[in-house]
Amino acid sequence: MAERGAHLTAAAADDRPSIFEVLAQDSLMSAVKPALQHAVKILAESNPARYGILWRIFDEIYATLDLLLQHHFLSRTSASFSENFYGLKRVATDSARPACRGLPRKQHLRSLLLLALLPYLRAKLEKVFARQRDEDDFSIRLPQSLAQKMYRAFLAAYPYACMAWEGCTFCHQLLYIFGKTRTHSPLLWLADVKLSYLTAHDVRNLDLKPSGPALSPSQSIGEKVRQVFSTVMGGVEVSLSTGLSLGVFFLQFLEWWYSADNQSTIRSLTSLPTPPPPLHLEDRVTSPACSKICPFCRKVRANDTALATSGYVFCYRCIYTYVKANHRCPLTGYPSELQHLIKIYSPEG
Repeated sequence: MAERGAHLTAAAADDRPSIFEVLAQDSLMSAVKPALQHAVKILAESNPARYGILWRIFDEIYATLDLLLQHHFLSRTSASFSENFYGLKRVATDSARPACRGLPRKQHLRSLLLLALLPYLRAKLEKVFARQRDEDDFSIRLPQSLAQKMYRAFLAAYPYACMAWEGCTFCHQLLYIFGKTRTHSPLLWLADVKLSYLTAHDVRNLDLKPSGPALSPSQSIGEKVRQVFSTVMGGVEVSLSTGLSLGVFFLQFLEWWYSADNQSTIRSLTSLPTPPPPLHLEDRVTSPACSKICPFCRKVRANDTALATSGYVFCYRCIYTYVKANHRCPLTGYPSELQHLIKIYSPEG
């Protein structure tokens, strides 16, 4: 049984990544966009006049930044951001080119379009489909022109097209698991590339790869402007990659921090223990009147008031004065505030 399942975690006599690695890198970028979108939404709601435009054109801004980011990683490491994050690289199916030299131009352009442009178009189609569905719920108008009919037919067929695409992706992944194909996604097949591991030679060459040629006095004005623009764009791409790398680590930390297992552990570690009984009342535990004694002033309680953080019952005047001045329970030392005081109404009162 173990031998039959070995292909799930290890490649069969080649450098193919496991299905878990390729699926993990696929899900990495899908978690970044919702996080950035939520941050922009908070900014837009806090100041619509200043940041509202960021929310309205968020898809275009994200697509542009994604294009720059993926272009930087494809040029430098022959991989997308998420693939490089997991130590993978893209290799042309008919070439054994080192990662430091980048992908061939055709595969580079295909990869760039499928990584940045296709998700943008799909997001726009999703919004158009959702808006049209909402309009159809409150409208009974029938399409009149041929263009409207074709538009409605396209929207009606869109969910089935998405379902067919997901089914094709699933079948592709099954074939990848059983070693029948070199790629786990139809997008990689369309880009004419496959995934493999970064080798030590690739990493060493990437570290030694120069950032670009220096300016020369013999260059023309146009060449200098083009080179300065390329340098600036390279700096923007590096800043995006560095910031996004830190952001991914932060997102994974937040995902772990707010997970159900971690929250139960935090509650078990931070829950307050049951406080012990007051020492000065232990010798009077058999006395019928001990239940009416205030543990603070050691007199009969007046206007019984319980402190929620510790569970003890005091005179209202005693506990109110002490908590207001010291912000803690006088017996256990637990942090307490005035809102933790609970008035106890006895049947006799």
